[in-house]
Amino acid sequence: MSGGLFELGVVPGGNLAPGRVATIEAHEIGRDYRTGDNVVHALAGVDLRVEPGELVAVRGRSGSGKTTLLNVLGGLDRPTGGRVTIEGRDLTTLSIRDLLDLRRRTIGFVFQGFGLLPILSAAENVEIPLRLVSTAPAVRIERVRELLDVVGLGGRASNRPAELSGGEQQRVAIARALANRPRILLADEPTGQLDSETGHVIMLLIRRVVRAEGVTAIVATHDPAMLDVADRVVELHDGRLMTPT
Repeated sequence: MSGGLFELGVVPGGNLAPGRVATIEAHEIGRDYRTGDNVVHALAGVDLRVEPGELVAVRGRSGSGKTTLLNVLGGLDRPTGGRVTIEGRDLTTLSIRDLLDLRRRTIGFVFQGFGLLPILSAAENVEIPLRLVSTAPAVRIERVRELLDVVGLGGRASNRPAELSGGEQQRVAIARALANRPRILLADEPTGQLDSETGHVIMLLIRRVVRAEGVTAIVATHDPAMLDVADRVVELHDGRLMTPT
């Protein structure tokens, strides 16, 4: 079980009025990794501003830096250089404890591999983030029921992941990511393990729940379906952000 999983803790898209604080703002962020005698520049001077309620798709080849970008924006990884702010808070100045609290309460994560715990039911998987912040049992039960209904799995609450299709597992993962009413959703190739038809359904679901929950979302994807439903598309190439389309 990944340690990161347990440490994660109806608004139109588009720009805000001038002077309002962006939900996410990255300024000249870089992330280097050393492999033996070589240094890999996974991110190189990335600038990105995402407004409240906006759904941004990040596209690029495998190895272009998409996952690294999401990890840095979500506080799972610290940049080598530059600055990331979430609602005006500089992540590079936060303590490990404060970053943990931010991930649990402000940011929801969706992974390509679903990340569900196989011994737990769908409802119990969705409930995990709520338990981590000591949500009252009655509130947990109601929130889980609400979210499983939202993603169309109200009748599958007691099923374990092995009893669900890939698309259904990703629906559970989306519901789990939204459990604590995060203001930000970061999704890394959420349709990567799904067939094209199921992937399209998941993309439309993400679009719908982003609107319904008033969430700001960044989705890293190769999937053309996501590019069609996003408010804006940006492209990473060798760790550099290209001109938005």
